Amino acid sequence: MLKGFFHVPKAVNEPVKAYRPGSPEKEAVLAAYNTMWNAQVDVPLYIGSEEVRTGNTKNMTAPHDHQHVVGTYHLAEKKHVDQAIENALEAKQKWAALPWEQRAAIFLKAAELIAGPYRAKINAATMIAQSKTIFQAEIDAACELIDFLRFNVEFMTQIYNDQPKSNSDMWNRLEYRPLEGFVYAITPFNFTAIAANLPASAAMMGNVVVWKPSDSQVFSAKVIIDVFKEAGVPDGVINVVFGDAAMISNTIFDHADFAGIHFTGSTHVFKDIWKNIGNNIDKYKTYPRIVGETGGKDFIVAHPSAHVKQVVTGIVRGAFEFQGQKCSAASRAYIPASLWPAVKEQLVADVQSMKMGSPADFSNFITAVIHEGSFDKLASYIDQAKKDANAEILVGGNYDKSVGYFIEPTVIVTTDPHYTTMETELFGPVITIYIYEDSQWSATLKLVDETSPYALTGAVFSQDRYAIAEATEALKDAAGNFYINDKPTGAVVGMQPFGGARVSGTNDKAGSALNLLRWASPRTIKETFVTPEDYRYPFLGE
Repeated sequence: MLKGFFHVPKAVNEPVKAYRPGSPEKEAVLAAYNTMWNAQVDVPLYIGSEEVRTGNTKNMTAPHDHQHVVGTYHLAEKKHVDQAIENALEAKQKWAALPWEQRAAIFLKAAELIAGPYRAKINAATMIAQSKTIFQAEIDAACELIDFLRFNVEFMTQIYNDQPKSNSDMWNRLEYRPLEGFVYAITPFNFTAIAANLPASAAMMGNVVVWKPSDSQVFSAKVIIDVFKEAGVPDGVINVVFGDAAMISNTIFDHADFAGIHFTGSTHVFKDIWKNIGNNIDKYKTYPRIVGETGGKDFIVAHPSAHVKQVVTGIVRGAFEFQGQKCSAASRAYIPASLWPAVKEQLVADVQSMKMGSPADFSNFITAVIHEGSFDKLASYIDQAKKDANAEILVGGNYDKSVGYFIEPTVIVTTDPHYTTMETELFGPVITIYIYEDSQWSATLKLVDETSPYALTGAVFSQDRYAIAEATEALKDAAGNFYINDKPTGAVVGMQPFGGARVSGTNDKAGSALNLLRWASPRTIKETFVTPEDYRYPFLGE
């Protein structure tokens, strides 16, 4: 698996389109949105070369208009999961033996299809069924996904080109084999790019995959499947099943050829998966690779030297873009008392200026949360904050699910740094702020580090380089992605490899070669040119 004489074009991050009024890209995505809004698409299971329609279906709806059905998808039974595994294993030998540049070409083509003819369609699907604004859809479903596909090809060539030293009498080389067996990909609703990358990154390294998308992301998953098929991903390489997560997972974890899981989702689900794999460890041919990214209780901490408008913008964008449904979203903030009056004034003004509604209206900054379960959970925490003596709603706090699952951007201020919403992951447009005394900067950093079991993202705002250095050191274990004078969201492939530790995941850094290495099983080959013919060494004498 050597780079050889091939020159792979250097990956460059996909430019973000602005979607200004009257622009061609705005007209294109609105046209796609209107067409797909009434598409009534029927999404089957994809097993080998077959599209399987079980007849047991669920509706796909729009969170911002939950009575509107945009299509249906079919649910798998256990026999379908077994078939998906069988088809993956049947495809494995031929796919793994395919020269790496042929696999690379498929995914480079997929990137180009998304950048061009599928861009409006995949953005529109993400806007409709995941309720992302056009900007949030563009940076995710288009740009980040394109970047994942292009950069992963570059990372793959770097990995294959990393070879051991050799001498004149021997040739040493590393062969980067795919894992022995199949990979299981479980993907979340909140990022179309993640949904595509988890199965694609494993497949790019020569693995075969059974992929279970989130029930709330099936609409854009269908577009991903269409792209992969048009790009030339062979039948059986990526098999797609929908349905009961426990049944699908238990069927897969019971199989001897299960070789690894690529997961993004909730912490408690990932812990259950790890336990399940551990309980089944004697069944497997090989120790499975467990790669997972889960949640976060991501922080912003401001130093007294910070610029107020920068802090407020970091809070507003970090906490409320995509309704706070990013695993990296800011959900707790620590503001010094000296800055609080100015921060408070600007924060209230900014939040009150936001419009909320359908993503089809490009003037809306906020749309709906993903489903009723999320809505009800967030509403309960907001209601409790209204009752508690040690918390107050600074701005927002209203909600309505009569048409869509709309939660106002909400800022809670607490006098208790361990108040429940300072510690509990909510996954919605709610941030809680604690005001600390300026003299307690160092103690506050310790508080930030010790408050949460998560360690995904965090940000410090300061104009004091000594304070920045202190925060960087004090919070080194509190965030896998640490931001200085910026919001804690928006990691870019190839620039800020993404992932955290503690209960936030295995920190295998999606968007870097580190993640791809997890889907390879290296074999060292040593070839000796002049082989010894006598066992005796010089120390033995004549």
